[in-house]
Amino acid sequence: MKYKVYWIIAIAFALGCKKDSLIDNDAPISPTTGTRKQFTLDSIFLYARQTYLWNEALPSYADFDPRNRYAALSPDLKAFKQELFDISQLKLNPLTGKAYEFLSGSGWAKYSYMQQGALAGQKTAGTTVATVAVLEKKLIQQSGKTVAYLAVGAFPSLNSCKAELDVAFTEFSATQPEDLVIDLRSNTGGYVETAEYLANLIVPSALNGKLMYSEQYNPLMQSGKAVILKHQPYLDSNGKTVLYNGRLATMADVDYTEAVNSYKFSKKGKLESVKNIYFIVSNRTASASEMLISCMKPYFKVVLAGEPTYGKPVGFFGIQVAEYIVYLSGFLIRNADGWSDYFNGMGVDIAVAPTSNAVLGDSAEPCLGAVLASINGHAISAVGYTGIKQNRLMNIPSTLNDAETPEGAEGMIENRLKFKSRN
Repeated sequence: MKYKVYWIIAIAFALGCKKDSLIDNDAPISPTTGTRKQFTLDSIFLYARQTYLWNEALPSYADFDPRNRYAALSPDLKAFKQELFDISQLKLNPLTGKAYEFLSGSGWAKYSYMQQGALAGQKTAGTTVATVAVLEKKLIQQSGKTVAYLAVGAFPSLNSCKAELDVAFTEFSATQPEDLVIDLRSNTGGYVETAEYLANLIVPSALNGKLMYSEQYNPLMQSGKAVILKHQPYLDSNGKTVLYNGRLATMADVDYTEAVNSYKFSKKGKLESVKNIYFIVSNRTASASEMLISCMKPYFKVVLAGEPTYGKPVGFFGIQVAEYIVYLSGFLIRNADGWSDYFNGMGVDIAVAPTSNAVLGDSAEPCLGAVLASINGHAISAVGYTGIKQNRLMNIPSTLNDAETPEGAEGMIENRLKFKSRN
């Protein structure tokens, strides 16, 4: 029997000034004496060596030599962030010839990052999620059709927005529209549980039990051989330790196989009629928002309007190293077709330049207007679209010490993990 726990990705681990070998199957191992800076440099690399999604691209500890490579960098946090950045650039995307985590002109990894602080249960330091889910909802009549429109600004915790989502879809179900417009142009992500709930409100009962998405960790993680994770306590949603097989559970006790980390549809609400889904997106549409789009693609006609999305088909959990939290890209998010290749963003079918202060739900607003025209059977060319740069990232920190994480790169901050089967 598997034990399922809902949690904000959060793990606590304190690294002392003298450590045992953190990695049981890596030779040569890191030294057991040194400074706190040296131990932290070691730990960042050694955790990546086992838990990073693209860990096969990392050299041995001896070849990487983190202690000497970053000895001259000061302050310490700059050295640690530079190490993490260098690790993130090792795995190249064969389609682009650049790293999967390459982010043009930023000096940041696109996904992995670290920050000072401690992880504790429900709250993840440095990660914020907007609290408003439903920004606008309406039923639009055109050419004898009813089109349902919903602008979703964020995916906050489900208990904070479930009621308003239910109200919206109760209204939609009264007319059973075939066309649904989901406006995600400002939605940078949030709680996966909330994105899943929205997906289950959209799909018909016929999809009950069908695969929504799965999480694919690296082979070492899936085989249960990422032994370094025994140094990370497993915490429940309240930040408390958990007993497992008569002892305190660690992250090494989690089952990381794709089969176990697969999630299926479970219909919510009474809407049964949707056949076509139109997503309005922008370069801020990221993470759980992109996951929602990806999950719909195998089962519906999906049309994207606006500008290409951010491109984040990965998730992670936090690893505490000394007083720092390290977020390494940990798993791919794959839909029912096994698709996860939107590292450079999801392209759009209807290119529309974003406008400032758009009136959400207004049929004359460029993005929604273009979608409605498409629904009405009119061919749409680019609307005010003059070569918008894909994957723009605004307000990038100018140095490694200026901020915790780039705007638009919020992590998938909630996940469900299951322990390995008990013996």
